[in-house]
Amino acid sequence: MLAHKRILLVIGGGIAAYKSLDLIRRLKERGASVRVIMTAAAQHFVTPLAAGALSHTKVFTELFDREAEHDIGHIRLSREADLVIVAPATADLMAKMAHGLADDLASAVLLASDKPVLVAPAMNPLMWANPATARNVAQLAADGVAFVGPNAGAMAERGEDGPGRMAEPLEIVAAAETRLAVAGPLTGRHVLVTSGPTHEPIDPVRYIANRSSGKQGHAIAAAAARAGAQVTLVSGPVNLPDPAGVAVRHVETAREMLAAVEAALPADAAIFAAAVADWRAATEAGEKMKKDGQAIPALPLAENPDILATVARLANRRPRLVIGFAAETENVVAYAQVKRLRKGCDWILANDVSPRSGIDGGVMGGDENLIHLISEKGVEHWPRASKAEVAERLVARVATALGPLETLS
Repeated sequence: MLAHKRILLVIGGGIAAYKSLDLIRRLKERGASVRVIMTAAAQHFVTPLAAGALSHTKVFTELFDREAEHDIGHIRLSREADLVIVAPATADLMAKMAHGLADDLASAVLLASDKPVLVAPAMNPLMWANPATARNVAQLAADGVAFVGPNAGAMAERGEDGPGRMAEPLEIVAAAETRLAVAGPLTGRHVLVTSGPTHEPIDPVRYIANRSSGKQGHAIAAAAARAGAQVTLVSGPVNLPDPAGVAVRHVETAREMLAAVEAALPADAAIFAAAVADWRAATEAGEKMKKDGQAIPALPLAENPDILATVARLANRRPRLVIGFAAETENVVAYAQVKRLRKGCDWILANDVSPRSGIDGGVMGGDENLIHLISEKGVEHWPRASKAEVAERLVARVATALGPLETLS
């Protein structure tokens, strides 16, 4: 898929820049031609000589390069590519992209480009979790920028761990192939997906949660990306890799999930597959609650925000299609029909998560699902299928419901 494709690689200034040298090699192995732009900060980590030796071409570093700019080189670089990859994309570089700044060669080329852009973020976990970064990621996703990663793991800083590691070179290659794939039925659409459980802290050690694995939500996000959509995935704590080509926002609690969802709007379709905790501890203990022989402590609960109902009832930024999930243990279809009306969403995907479901390992945590799609038109009983197959079928239905992009006013 990358054979004869022209890739422009922008290397940002972070320790993960060393991975970009391997990325150049992986892209070249697949027949792509690679041009490289390095920021001034990137050159503190890897050299233009190394990048040039691997790409077999001149590496560009300066906006005001007399030789390169005699024919408006930064405009030429932005046009003579099939895909622009930013790896690593630092918090600073993404902020420039989101706000349209152009004070160096990399940011000027990105602002002048009319080609698809794939971003591989890399930064400290606290920088990734900062609300300013979340706003910039949401803005870039809304602008049509695709994301791969970041992954969770150990940081260069001693003792630091969490989401912020740049995706591995082969993951970026896979995302590039997805980005350059033939236009799909959701090309030009923004699809928002939630996935996984939420963890509601009781004290620094304990939390309220549920058995959701996130497999269904992540499968839906991946299927939407393959269909050409720009996808924002808001994920609770899961043990799954981020889907390739998807902008992922990692959260812990229901309130954080709602904030990330609102920041990601507007969207053409919103699919709420996350199993959000209905309640949280009314007061989170600052220290671990001790079992000291005294009376069992009371645990007053407070109601969490209803994310599905909140988005379904938005006056101005409501997606055209709002889809929820209903995990039930009895009266599955009847309860889901009531839930659809109560929440105000367009569709509900109901499933039986009781031990009676017949799914090996159970629906929550298993690899299969048995769906009943409920809409104003009635109930469709889908056959038992893998969660990946459910995701493909749902995404196809979403594409049909939204219709061709050009028919919209």
